[in-house]
Amino acid sequence: MDSEENILGREKIGKLIRKFSIPCIISLLVNSLYNMVDQIFIGWGVGYLGNGATNVVFPLTMICLAFALMFGDGSSAYLSLKLGEKKKEEASKGVVNGLILSIIISLILSVTFLAFLPQLLNLFGCTDALKGYALDYGYIIAIGLPFVMIGTTLNSIIRADGNPRYAMISMVSGAILNIILDPIFIFVFKMGVQGAAIATIISQFLTFFINIIYTKNFKSISIDKSKLKLQFNIAKRVSTLGISSFITQMSFVLVVAVENNLLAKYGAYSKFGSEIPITVLGIVMKINQILNSIIIGIVVGAQPILGYNYGAQKYDRVKKTLKMVLMISVIISTIAFILFQLIPDKLISIFGSGDELYMEFACLSFRIYLMLCIINGIQIPSGIFFQAIGKSVKSALLSSSRQILFLIPALIILSNMFGLTGILYSGPVADGIAFIISAILLTFEIKHLGNEKITKKLLSDDSNKTNIQDNHIIITVSREYGSGGRYIGKLIAENLGLKFYDKNFIEKVAEKTGLSEEYIEKNEQKREKLSNLNSGYYAGINNDDELYLKEAEIIKDIASKESCVIIGRCADYILQNNKNVTKVFIYSNMDDKIKRVTEYYGLSKDKAKKEINKINKLRANHYKYYTEKEWNNPNNYDICINSDSLGVDEAAELVCEIVTKKEVV
Repeated sequence: MDSEENILGREKIGKLIRKFSIPCIISLLVNSLYNMVDQIFIGWGVGYLGNGATNVVFPLTMICLAFALMFGDGSSAYLSLKLGEKKKEEASKGVVNGLILSIIISLILSVTFLAFLPQLLNLFGCTDALKGYALDYGYIIAIGLPFVMIGTTLNSIIRADGNPRYAMISMVSGAILNIILDPIFIFVFKMGVQGAAIATIISQFLTFFINIIYTKNFKSISIDKSKLKLQFNIAKRVSTLGISSFITQMSFVLVVAVENNLLAKYGAYSKFGSEIPITVLGIVMKINQILNSIIIGIVVGAQPILGYNYGAQKYDRVKKTLKMVLMISVIISTIAFILFQLIPDKLISIFGSGDELYMEFACLSFRIYLMLCIINGIQIPSGIFFQAIGKSVKSALLSSSRQILFLIPALIILSNMFGLTGILYSGPVADGIAFIISAILLTFEIKHLGNEKITKKLLSDDSNKTNIQDNHIIITVSREYGSGGRYIGKLIAENLGLKFYDKNFIEKVAEKTGLSEEYIEKNEQKREKLSNLNSGYYAGINNDDELYLKEAEIIKDIASKESCVIIGRCADYILQNNKNVTKVFIYSNMDDKIKRVTEYYGLSKDKAKKEINKINKLRANHYKYYTEKEWNNPNNYDICINSDSLGVDEAAELVCEIVTKKEVV
């Protein structure tokens, strides 16, 4: 890992982007092209009604993909974290639980879709003219969904196991087979949309089969029959870690559902009818998804470069990486914009022929709906950039703004005002607003990059004493902000002659990771609630995970060698199997915490209360994320003390007395 970090901090930016981005781009493009290949051959073999049918079935496959990615990316994150903690057995259990969840949910969804397909298609805007084709296509797709979901879940896990090349090969193999089989089933066997569905299922089974073979040869874990059982806590944890991927996919499902229903409604009042708009706009969105896949692949590949150098305070490299990403993304989106505006008729013709009205609406859709696609080269990278540097609130806002906050309201409002034309203009309206917000936040962030000041604490760490006792004593002190817990920990160390570890961890972690001490001090032991919605696992663990894992490694090493007092950092959990550990939690009531914070840090009472609530919430989120336990639950600790009931000196003496008696016994 250290060599990889050094590469991120010193290798040429362009070379790093090529190394990390190309596999991401290929994987995302293959996903985007899977359904498009069907539409191309269906368009030529069946006609545009067949394509319209696949568009109303497509949200069902997206729902399955949402669950598959939730379990796959969640398992990947769990695998990375547990391997970082050197817990291979736990890592194996996470992978197994992710796969079991994928199997169970895939079977439930498959049965549900088969039982209620007509009703579900109506939810996604299916018209009478499209229903026959949609049912023929949808029933076959529903049968093969378990293979799709399990294969996709495994694909994410294989990437996290350190074999992205194998994952890419399995996906590409399925895509190539689909291209071969589609014309055979559609044109040779003359099976129409059913043939396209069969070709898709066979191709996805190939990806599934290739990935299943890999499970016998995991590089980092082993899976045997004894581990094949569902454990609720692990399954819940895996699902939580993958929730970001689920929300991203489901937001797209929601957009398609709203859009298709509005197209059916207002298209019926126009000269184009309902079927042409549903068919055409579905194709336009999928072509635009190719553009987005390329941009996302570029930025996701650059994510570890941005994150590492931001943490290492190499801001020139951060700016250079971001500038290069934006430049490449804008060039690609500009080329796409030119194509959409100049040759929309040629692009839509790839998917089969149509009458004059079909071609007219296609040209309108490309030129209006994708009018501002050029600025996607700024908006998309902005959201992922904030994710890379740990600004989860801004990242969540930018990631969800275009689809949920702006596009859906624009669709509803503008269609009500201007009918079918309003639906087309909702695209650039959403793009424009999302771009403005992205540009403002990005400009502000770059302008102030590196100017943030880290507040220094009043207590120093230079009072460590050499342990003169023969017994091996480890005391962990978790504490509410403002409770005086850190000072109590320091007094305990002084009274017992133990080494005191708090801020000196920062220097040790900086040495191991290459991240700056200032960055570590600001970000360790803190986690935003929205961070769970901004996890991306194409690039492996992020800086927050790296900080936790390195601190855990250092804590275990120190605890194995010497007696000491360790402040915070989930040390009670990390050392939970160590018999020599006494776990202490220090708390106090809000008034006393406010009094202490105003006295020592010079804040007003209102600001002190906000700061206390904020930091304690961040500590609780951090503890919950990495330990799956509640930070202030007394069951986690051996001793819980209200520091203001006894006073800090007496609290420290009480802990010393208890620990001394414990050692004597």
